[in-house]
Amino acid sequence: MDFQLNEEQQMLQDTVARLVRGEYSFEKRLEFSETEAGYSEAFWAKLSELGLTAVPFSEELGGFGGGGVEVQSVMTELGRGLCLEPYLQSVVFGGGLIAQAGNDSQREQWLTGIASGELKAAVALQEPQSFYDLNDVETRAEKSGAGYQLNGRKAVVIGGHCADLILVSARTSGDSRDADGISLFALSPDTAGVERRSYPTIDGAKGCDIVLNNVQVGADALLGGEGQAGAVIEYQSGRAIAALCAEAVGVMEVANELTLDYLKQRKQFGVPIGKFQVLQHRMVDMMSELEQARSMAILAASVADAEQSDERRRILAAAKNVIGRSGQFISENGIQSHGGIGMTWEYNFAHYAKRLITINHQLGDDDVHLERYARLMQAS
Repeated sequence: MDFQLNEEQQMLQDTVARLVRGEYSFEKRLEFSETEAGYSEAFWAKLSELGLTAVPFSEELGGFGGGGVEVQSVMTELGRGLCLEPYLQSVVFGGGLIAQAGNDSQREQWLTGIASGELKAAVALQEPQSFYDLNDVETRAEKSGAGYQLNGRKAVVIGGHCADLILVSARTSGDSRDADGISLFALSPDTAGVERRSYPTIDGAKGCDIVLNNVQVGADALLGGEGQAGAVIEYQSGRAIAALCAEAVGVMEVANELTLDYLKQRKQFGVPIGKFQVLQHRMVDMMSELEQARSMAILAASVADAEQSDERRRILAAAKNVIGRSGQFISENGIQSHGGIGMTWEYNFAHYAKRLITINHQLGDDDVHLERYARLMQAS
């Protein structure tokens, strides 16, 4: 696919690239991962100062007015640095849900803070039993006075341990897997009855499970119409998938660079192991997978902000499937090319491999999206 960024988009990507190269070495990332927040507050502040947290938002809210391609430019470079900051969760996914479902007052209240980086949002949509199905919601929201009472559990809320605002899906009607009857609420983590259980994830980030026990929220916490959040969640999860695909490409680029450098430096029988034909063929296959993934990420970015349609659903499902398979291929073959060192915590390649595997499992793995793509093709 022949794709060129325009001058403004290229400047945006170059800005992020310089920031990541200058501020996010592998050694610093290990330090950030060990902090209570699990990322660098200083780096987040620099993202905000440069206006990068405002990229997808409208100019009326102090944003850049960017679309899928602009978000792709940012996410690819953050992927190259394995950045731990909750850009996807707060800016892309959380901000997108508020922008689409919120009223003018809610957008003004929360999006301005997200765009400036002063407010960090987290998205609590998955549940212990849901297995990638965001319509599988057992958390309940029942009318209580002038507001609602929430009860239930949310699982693997990345960035939720330190978020200022949590966006929670809860069922106000229907059965547990119905697309209709899901509502979306914005609540403070300090609200009585909200319990967060934090833990590190396999890729070095941090997340939490959330327990909601008789949580009382006002009517102004409801985003959009009652029971009508299913379509909003589906659409915004598509934007998040496109952003994940872009991040994965950045991760794959560095993973391939590290593998190629190792093949040039590591010697066996007195020659670099990159001289061996079988390893050359493996490296070519890894580069081919990267190019295929890059093309699909570009395609996903091009439809990220398009109107919802089966064609958009098919493209995003295909992109996530290809990205997942390519990421696993590069991870496995990169580790095999490195040997034992490729699995060690102290060596950076292992962290790139873990991030690729984690991306595959976020918002549906390659098998889930293959099935989704097949269903959409049968229905067309």
